[in-house]
Amino acid sequence: MKIGYVMNSYPMVSTTFIGREIAALERQGLSINRYAIRPWPHRLVDPGDLAEQARTRYLLTGSRSGLFKALLWETLRNPVRLVRALRQTLRLIGNARGGVVRHVAYLVEAMVLHQATAADGVTHLHAHFSTNSTTVAMLSEVLGGPGYSFTIHGPDELFQPLELSLGLKIARARFVACISHFCRSQAMLFSDQAHWHKLRLVHCGVIPAQYGTRPRDSHGKHVLFIGRLDAVKGVPLLLQAFAAARARHPQARLTVVGDGPARKALEAQAAALGITDATTFTGYRAQTEVAALLEEADMLVLPSFAEGVPVVLMEAMASRIPVIASQVAGVPELVQDGVSGFVVPAGDVETLTARLERLLSDPDLCRCMGAAGRDKVVAEYDVDHEAAWLLTLFQGQGTGLRPALSTPAAMMSLPSQYKS
Repeated sequence: MKIGYVMNSYPMVSTTFIGREIAALERQGLSINRYAIRPWPHRLVDPGDLAEQARTRYLLTGSRSGLFKALLWETLRNPVRLVRALRQTLRLIGNARGGVVRHVAYLVEAMVLHQATAADGVTHLHAHFSTNSTTVAMLSEVLGGPGYSFTIHGPDELFQPLELSLGLKIARARFVACISHFCRSQAMLFSDQAHWHKLRLVHCGVIPAQYGTRPRDSHGKHVLFIGRLDAVKGVPLLLQAFAAARARHPQARLTVVGDGPARKALEAQAAALGITDATTFTGYRAQTEVAALLEEADMLVLPSFAEGVPVVLMEAMASRIPVIASQVAGVPELVQDGVSGFVVPAGDVETLTARLERLLSDPDLCRCMGAAGRDKVVAEYDVDHEAAWLLTLFQGQGTGLRPALSTPAAMMSLPSQYKS
C-alpha cells in the first residue's frame, strides 16, 4: 500500500498536525507521498516544516506547459473519463452557484495529480479538509486515479457544506475521518444516510512524550495564548479579561504566540488597556519553542469564536497545564469543564475573566486540572494510536466508529474541594 496525502497549501504553521499524522503513519510502515496544490506563501520557521516542504510535490509550481501537457494527455489518452470528470465539474459548479474558473482550475489540477499518482504508484489518496484539496482528489478519482478519503476539520469548511458539495464528496469517498462527534454530526446532516457508515471518528493528536517533561510541583501566573492572530480566535476578549484579572493579580503576565492580520490592532489594544509591560507578542515560533513555552506557562487560554478541536489545547493538556477554551464545536469533547480546565460561552468576557482569576488564584486547582488533562490526551489523543486506527481504515479493515477506549479515573472528577 502506498498512500498519497493531498493538501491545498502544505506545510503551514497552522497545520503541523498533518505533518505529525504523516510521520506517525510512516512509523507504522506506510510509504506516503506528499502533494499540495501550492506552497504556503509565507516564511516557514520550523525545521520540521522546512523538511516537509522539501518532500512535497506542488501541482502548480511547474511551467504552464506542464499543465497543458496534462490536459493534452487526458484528452488524447483518457477521453471517456475526462468527459465524466467534466460532467462532475459542472455538477460542482451548479452546487457552488458559480465559480467556473476556479472549478476548471481544480479539474486541471486533478489531471496533474492523476498523472503524478500513477507515476508514483499511489494506491490511495487522503485529503485534509473537505474544500479544494478533496475536490481535486475526487476529480482525480473520476479520471481513473486511486480512491480517496478525507478528513473534515471545520469550522470554516462547515459554513457552506452545500456549496462545497460535501454530500457528494462523502458519497464517492471510501471513508471520511471526522475529528469529533460534533464534526461527524454535521457530516451526517449534509450527507445521505446510506453513507453514514463511512463517517469515522479519527482524532488529531500529539506525541505526549514531547510535552510535560518537567514536574509540575507548583503553578504561577503565566498565561499563554497560541494561535493565528485573526478575528476567529477571539484574542481581544483575552486581552480584556487579562487586564481585568491583572488588577487583582499584578504579577500575572501574558504571552501571545502567533502572527496574523490582527497583530497590530491587538498590540494597540494591549497598549490602550495598560498591559503592555505584562504582555509579550512573540510572533510565530518553531514547535520546539512552543513546547518550551508550554513548559514555562501555567495555563493556556483560547477564547475562539469558532474551532474544530484545537491541537494546541492537546499540547497544553499534555504539558500538564489547565486550559480555558470556548464552548464551540468539538472543544467540550476534549476539555471537560471543571476537570481538565474550563469551557466558557464564546464571547462571554465576564465568565472568561472569572475563570482566569480562579486559576490565577488557585495553584492546587491548576495542578489537579493539569494532571487530568494529561490523562485525557494520553488516553484519546496520542497521534501514534490514531495513526494505527487510520492505517486500519486505509486497509479497509476497520469496523465501528472508532476503537474502544478506556477512561482514566483522573479525568472523571476532581477532588471535592475543587468542585465549587
